[in-house]
Amino acid sequence: METGAAMRLFVAVVDAGSFSEAGRRLGLAPSSVSRGVSSLEDKLGVRLLDRTTRRLALTEAGRLYHERAARVLADMEAANQAVSRFEASPRGTLRLNTGVVFGRLHVAPALPEFLRRYPEITVDLTLTDNYVDLVEEGADLAIRIGELRDSALIARKLAPNRRIICASPAYFEAHGRPEQPRDLCDHNCLAYKFQAGGKHTWRLRAPDGEDQAVAVEGNLYVNNADALHAAALEGLGVVILPSWVVGPDIQAGKLCIAFPGWQVTPTAMDTAIYAVYPHNRHLSPRVRAFIDYLVEVIGPRPYWEAGLEL
Repeated sequence: METGAAMRLFVAVVDAGSFSEAGRRLGLAPSSVSRGVSSLEDKLGVRLLDRTTRRLALTEAGRLYHERAARVLADMEAANQAVSRFEASPRGTLRLNTGVVFGRLHVAPALPEFLRRYPEITVDLTLTDNYVDLVEEGADLAIRIGELRDSALIARKLAPNRRIICASPAYFEAHGRPEQPRDLCDHNCLAYKFQAGGKHTWRLRAPDGEDQAVAVEGNLYVNNADALHAAALEGLGVVILPSWVVGPDIQAGKLCIAFPGWQVTPTAMDTAIYAVYPHNRHLSPRVRAFIDYLVEVIGPRPYWEAGLEL
């Protein structure tokens, strides 16, 4: 028997006054309790109890050991309760990782209210578009968009990830509004730079489910959604961007959807927006609190799509 368990049995026997009463309190047979105390005495090499048919009496060594052991067990119980209280309420440092644009637009603005709700939490936020190994970096949680590559992560869906083709009212007023996707051939289509220059192919799905592919060209190719967004707002051309980037400006009338009722044909990057965390890590109250908070803030239909005809 381990020393800690035997120590508990010994203190229980002394406090109860007998092996039988200690066994009753612990749900053990008196013989098991007696063997446990004998095992402890053997390990210590000293007799702790004088046993008679009528009563148990502490030896001098037994009195000293009981005093110290009772203190140790009380400290252990206090430590356990302290940890339980700590784990029961959200506190500590939340190490969070998210992409630069989504983090700037939707995570950072949500943090002040979250921290007001949970004043014992500190957030350590990293914004990066590079893939981060959460375990290696010691991160608690990440916000990932699109197809999840790492099967070692547990994911909770926060929102769909939809892309929208849009432009500013000023652009459509100056260049006309395309009636069909094929009309995009006659427009300045600003593209995310997966490849340098040349034509890019945009794929759309009609309300009847038919997919159409259109080769488009433009005078701006950039590898950053913020830059495309800014160019569209300035009336430079037509863009294809996530609803979580352009949705608020469409709601405000600063951008217009090119083809209401049509969808950008989904790809692996369009699956969803997820909160992910390592499967081998205990989900702490602070991580759970932040995920639940994001779900609440984003809403059943993402707030950035409210009122949009998608």
